[in-house]
Amino acid sequence: METFGEVIKNKQPVLVDFHATWCGPCKMMAPELQRFAQNNTGKLRVIKIDIDKNPATAQQYNIQGVPTLILFKEGKILWRQSGAMSSSQISEAVKPHL
Repeated sequence: METFGEVIKNKQPVLVDFHATWCGPCKMMAPELQRFAQNNTGKLRVIKIDIDKNPATAQQYNIQGVPTLILFKEGKILWRQSGAMSSSQISEAVKPHL
């Protein structure tokens, strides 16, 4: 199994959804994120990180609130946004980086 560090160092962009099971906006955003992932198959990878199960990773990226989306490519942060977003808003935000 790949580690988080290996995943985000990929040449293909990786959109990371930092979320929590108790987070209402995270639950509302889940189908939007799924739709975004399906619409962008092959362009990037979408993964979810539960901040309660991965506190060190959340702390490393200074996650203050959930949901927080971070777009990585080759280990670098290209884009970051906190708060719920629709699939079209996510598409518009990450399009310049794909």
